[in-house]
Amino acid sequence: MINSWCNAIGLLLLRVTFGTMMLAGHGLDKLLHFGSKAGSFPDPIGLGGPAALGMATFAEFFCSALLILGLATRVAAIPLVITMLIALAVVHGNDPWAKKELAAAYLAAFTTILITGGGPFALDRIFGFRGLQKKEKAKSK
Repeated sequence: MINSWCNAIGLLLLRVTFGTMMLAGHGLDKLLHFGSKAGSFPDPIGLGGPAALGMATFAEFFCSALLILGLATRVAAIPLVITMLIALAVVHGNDPWAKKELAAAYLAAFTTILITGGGPFALDRIFGFRGLQKKEKAKSK
């Protein structure tokens, strides 16, 4: 019983901490200064700077907000995992480890959330959103 509560609180802390750090530290700035950043934003996957900025903003702000709330948690984690993979492997690919470390930490946290889900203290539980999990079929009568 106590172990399940510890796991639930751990998942809550992981979601809220890393979601808030990403939203406040990265996503909010991109959202508020989108216009001024669009022309100079890196284009790591060849879609153009404004498109890359739009995708990063979507992940870092909107998906982080969903993660904090625990709403569509696993689905919201996917863009964050992809964004951190690109940041780690492409944007900071040739940088020293000190530059890659933060992206790696975010990647580990968001991948863990993708695998485990939001836990019992997520809004997914209230709204019955199962995301990437198979829905159980109703038992035959």
